[in-house]
Amino acid sequence: MKHFLLSLTCLCALLPAFVNASAQRQELVPLGDFEQWAVRYITDAKMLGGEQHALYMVAPTDTIVGNCTFDYSNTIWGTSNAYAVIMGMTKTSCSTTPDQGPHGTCAKLESTFATCKAAGMINIKVIAQGSIFWGDPIEPITSTNASYEFMDWGIPFTGHPTAFVMDYKALIPNTGQVYNKKAKLVEGYDEAEVIFLLQNRTEDAQGNIHSVRVGTAMMRIGKSTDGWIFDYHIPVIYGDVTKSPLCKPYMGFMTGERTLYARNSKGVNKPILEESWGNADTPVTHAVLFIESGSLGAYTGALGNTLWLDNIRLEYAQ
Repeated sequence: MKHFLLSLTCLCALLPAFVNASAQRQELVPLGDFEQWAVRYITDAKMLGGEQHALYMVAPTDTIVGNCTFDYSNTIWGTSNAYAVIMGMTKTSCSTTPDQGPHGTCAKLESTFATCKAAGMINIKVIAQGSIFWGDPIEPITSTNASYEFMDWGIPFTGHPTAFVMDYKALIPNTGQVYNKKAKLVEGYDEAEVIFLLQNRTEDAQGNIHSVRVGTAMMRIGKSTDGWIFDYHIPVIYGDVTKSPLCKPYMGFMTGERTLYARNSKGVNKPILEESWGNADTPVTHAVLFIESGSLGAYTGALGNTLWLDNIRLEYAQ
């Protein structure tokens, strides 16, 4: 991975922490208060209008002008904001932005249309969900197919937290219709989604990445909230989540279109093959965090779904 190797449990001395009434310790994850953003200004190809657009990254404050890839080595965060070169033409899409929250700056994730049109050459119009995740995009993106393959998902991590904690606000219009990959309205229902996974990864001689699922914290948000919800806890379930009374159908292994990818030791992006379940005693090697304004997969979803996030924390037993 290009980004710096992190074990969040080794950062206790550097991160704000406090003990709550239930004798749990919370740790703010790096840049998880969303007070710092880098912005780069990228110009679309002349055939696509030639306009300059701002792309935001959750990273130490910086301003970059020019059509270039971003150095993710000083952040654990990636976003859905896309720097793409399709058929030799530069195009951008920005669905994750900073916004004003109740305690400073927060992250705003919104499902919007992304378009790319040049007469006689290319005509793309798709739903782009706003998202943030731990890892980094592999830039520039060169295709609108299999978008998860263009991400390096997850960070090195060794902790065993009891809960994923966040502040959030949601706007979920729920009109009963969603856009499919051809940008056609069909019947459907789209929810925002939070995915936090603890994995034990190994690599075989062929460079394939195998994963034992150690812990699971997932939630879908299907209704608008009445303002902000603070200190919201999603419990981390250790072991086979499908046997837990808290299990939902979407909490199983990330397979099919939901398969995530990561760079192997040779720098090649490979599927993360989730194959078995661990338990609370299984060593953790990596953590995956993925928060998105929709849950129907790439280029499919409800226009207008919006999720605001702040103060991303992990909670540990004392």
